[in-house]
Amino acid sequence: MKKNTPPQKKRFRLLIVINLSYIVFVPLTANGQWRADKVNMVKDQSGRKIVVDKPYQRIISLYGAHTENLFSLGLDKEIIGVSRHESYPAQALTKPVYSYHDDPEKFMAARPDLVLVRPMIDRGHPQFVTQLENSGIAVVSLQPATVSEMYEYWKILGVLTGRQTQAHDMVLRFQNISSKFKALGSSIAVKKKVYFESIHSKMKTFSPDSMAIFALVTAGGINVAGDAKPVRNTNIARYGKERILSHAAQIDVYLAQSGAMNRPTVSMIKAEPGFNVIKAVDNDQIFIIDEQIVSRPTLRLLEGIHEIGKILYPDVFNENANKILMRKLSDQES
Repeated sequence: MKKNTPPQKKRFRLLIVINLSYIVFVPLTANGQWRADKVNMVKDQSGRKIVVDKPYQRIISLYGAHTENLFSLGLDKEIIGVSRHESYPAQALTKPVYSYHDDPEKFMAARPDLVLVRPMIDRGHPQFVTQLENSGIAVVSLQPATVSEMYEYWKILGVLTGRQTQAHDMVLRFQNISSKFKALGSSIAVKKKVYFESIHSKMKTFSPDSMAIFALVTAGGINVAGDAKPVRNTNIARYGKERILSHAAQIDVYLAQSGAMNRPTVSMIKAEPGFNVIKAVDNDQIFIIDEQIVSRPTLRLLEGIHEIGKILYPDVFNENANKILMRKLSDQES
């Protein structure tokens, strides 16, 4: 909501964003721009309170989603290091590589002012994190599990980097394009029922409010595992073979993500003892999808929605849907 502000008086508003583990105090001018002369405070998922009096300029990212989002915000030279497992965008592959297994002295030698991690690093390697902080390096731990948390996460990255306007634009772009995909999915008269696998060996699916299920539902699919409960506040949920098979006659499509923690194949799923009674397996409706476009909190989640839509309803998610997605890509590159 805009208010008319006399040009001779620059008033400041305080936007307070509160969402689960995130609290961001963002001072804004009347037109929403970053002001370095006002103090910003970010609280991360580990409870740290970081005062941001100016944008961070030398950033090491230890999570691929952080890296991808920093580039989406328009950063490049400010990113001085990335994790071992980068794949997108291409510029990320040109950056020096760092790991939480490295000696902290390697980080200190690079003189970063900010290291972005995720909670698993905080929990599993507290000594590493403490050494960085003791050397004067800010450490921020973030990993959203839902789409609403993803929006706040982007805003936090905007505060840390002085790219609040760009972060706001990312949220609007995602909401705009996902709403167009949702309209396509909603137009389907008879919707397909889907089991969405997260980890095959453990018979796990996704929690109902996860980004993966958001992508599925936005594309017009029905999640047969809507009663799944998340594991330790993650987006992963236990389900088990017995419960999967209880939906055997209903499952029109068996969808599985492929990534570091899950590398299924169609033949592996077909060969799983007992799975031959699943309708989707019997009808050869098993599909593998890249976890980076369904489980990472980045703009590429739009690609995940589009890809699932093409799998479920190729006649609806056709050339017009491609044009919608291309607008996202062209906006990101401009």
